[in-house]
Amino acid sequence: MIEVASLAGQPVAVMGLGKSGMASAKSLLRSGAEVWAWDDNPARRATAASSGVPVVDLTGADLARARTIVWSPGIPHTHPKPHPIAVRARDAGLEIVCDVELLARSQRDAAYIGVTGTNGKSTTTALIGHVLRSAGRRVEVGGNLGTPALELAPLDRHGIYVLELSSYQLELLSSLAFDVAVLTNITPDHLDRHGGMEGYVRAKAHIFDRQTKPCTAVIGVDDAHSEGIFEALTKKSDRIVVPISAKRRLQRGVYAPDGLLIDAADGPETEVADLRRIPTLPGRHNWQNAAAAYAATKPTGASPSAIAVHLESFPGLAHRQELIATIGGVRFVNDSKATNADAAEKALVCYEHIHWIAGGRAKEGGIASLAHHFGRIAHAYLIGEAAGDFARTLEGRVPHTHCGTLAKAVVAANAAATRERAVRPVVLLSPACASWDQFENFEARGEAFRALVGALPGADGPRRNAEVRA
Repeated sequence: MIEVASLAGQPVAVMGLGKSGMASAKSLLRSGAEVWAWDDNPARRATAASSGVPVVDLTGADLARARTIVWSPGIPHTHPKPHPIAVRARDAGLEIVCDVELLARSQRDAAYIGVTGTNGKSTTTALIGHVLRSAGRRVEVGGNLGTPALELAPLDRHGIYVLELSSYQLELLSSLAFDVAVLTNITPDHLDRHGGMEGYVRAKAHIFDRQTKPCTAVIGVDDAHSEGIFEALTKKSDRIVVPISAKRRLQRGVYAPDGLLIDAADGPETEVADLRRIPTLPGRHNWQNAAAAYAATKPTGASPSAIAVHLESFPGLAHRQELIATIGGVRFVNDSKATNADAAEKALVCYEHIHWIAGGRAKEGGIASLAHHFGRIAHAYLIGEAAGDFARTLEGRVPHTHCGTLAKAVVAANAAATRERAVRPVVLLSPACASWDQFENFEARGEAFRALVGALPGADGPRRNAEVRA
């Protein structure tokens, strides 16, 4: 756990007591700070109090006594309407930061690689961490992915923090300059939290703030918004900028339009790896992730040949096109991390004859953008709040069943897919929705899917990356 020595002996407010908030509160207590922790949820307050975290009602506390408020990024502090405590904090002159900012202030000697993007950031973050660990580097991986920033281990000048950053977190950074900053892509998402698309793009671009040479910016240029950021940063010439693409060859950069990873960032084209041969990196979207990981790890001194070897040994990421089991010829794939249509598309293009489990709390635009992939779907099983809207989009185009719950959807999809002996069907959980209507997060949704599949006839219990044949 990280200690924040600069805040020892000072009152520090913590707003939000989810995973990162609790980690922040415990880190600050260990650092000798006077912690004022609060959450609107009484159950979370009770959990915090029972674990020794001081609970203070920030709706009435004298915030002027504090210097800093550590803000859980999931709580609105600007759009669509700032939380009342955010208003009180600003009026009292507090700085509003996230846990990643405190990590950066406390661990100044380590190197930092930051990864953001609408889609692909978790796989890219995990892939970078895997490559660096396999190359013998001391690495801590976390942030928005997995381990909260202040639960990571301290690192010296030989260590590297690899951090996934959401747009919410990026808005709450004020001093961290990433040695390598990666932007995978930008498509519409979380627009209500940023006041529209312009605000969302601006939030993502914050990952490049404060970079100067020899810092490196790695930018996917396969969408117009990211390409615009690339062009703007290239004109400034104040850092190294490396474009990546999974769709086209570039005059300069790293690209893999045909599945062959090519490095032309600072010299003639060099073939690095055949990504089509790596089973844990299927599809064009994963080719972009691999290009990003390659471009991000090369500045650390890793050789292209070593990076290629380590890409091949990547075990894959839980909840992202994760093969849970094969039962009686039916494959069950957990893609719970696909929380919007663009992410779900990445999975749909990888399979044929799909029994698709979709739904949850819908994102803007629903699934209309997936219409050109509907021919791949044998049947859809709809769950959660979005079921009705999704049914209207699929009407007359894709057979579908309104299941309501994930449990009912798994049973129905398994029954239908098992009857199809002439094909190799896939039961794909790729919801194209947030999980918050029925699950605490996408991880909980994915683990529920794993357990339900493990309980099916012919299965051998829920196992990660298992092949179960009946």
